[in-house]
Amino acid sequence: MMFWFALLLLAFAALVPLALAARMRAALYGRREAALTLHRAQLAELDRDFAQGRLLPAEQAAAKLEVERRLLASAALTDLPTNTTSIRTIAVLALVIPVAAYGLYRIGGHPELVGAVPPPPPQAEAAPPDAAEIAGEDNLVQRLHTMLAQMDPHSPRAQEGYRLLGRVELGRRHFAGAIEAWHQVLAVAFDPTIAAMCAEVIAEQAGKITPESVALWRRALKEAPADAPWRPMAEKRLAEAPLDALQVPNPASN
Repeated sequence: MMFWFALLLLAFAALVPLALAARMRAALYGRREAALTLHRAQLAELDRDFAQGRLLPAEQAAAKLEVERRLLASAALTDLPTNTTSIRTIAVLALVIPVAAYGLYRIGGHPELVGAVPPPPPQAEAAPPDAAEIAGEDNLVQRLHTMLAQMDPHSPRAQEGYRLLGRVELGRRHFAGAIEAWHQVLAVAFDPTIAAMCAEVIAEQAGKITPESVALWRRALKEAPADAPWRPMAEKRLAEAPLDALQVPNPASN
């Protein structure tokens, strides 16, 4: 008997937040707004991890690309119109749901078997991308190149496309493609964040900190806000730069 009482108590406790939300008339998020909020928070967390050195550029780019894909998919969602539910209706549901669950469990449940089911086996590691996935990425990159070739490179849409292309190429560890795409962005308008990412990729491709990376980091730090999340990373890279790279004039300031 205590088992059934505990189940009912837990069911009612789980519905307490619902009752409180109804009483306070809290605004409910639609699925589109909730998804967008979640994905934006994930992007901010990735930027913090990258700035604190917990993620490599390629890892950050791959993770951001996946989140941005989800963000684009979530932006296309449409929320169904919702009707405000009365407090009385919610209160009735808060009573009916636990009782109905109790009745269903009484019919087909087996409380004596609780804990007797062995835990599921550990999940296998994610398999490496297969040929079809690689071909799909190649197709995406080709479509981006085709689309961008037909646009005015100075247009905001083209600039956003080059930003995305750079992240896609970095996620595929095609460093030259990422650098070329971000150079298209910087040639139109200097973006400190893009410059810092481009500098990191240039250094990674070369296997060392280069004069071009130093120049981009210097200008990025000069023009970025004081709370830029990647600022500690850029300052650390400049502190690690060899003397011959630091003494070269800054071409990005021209």
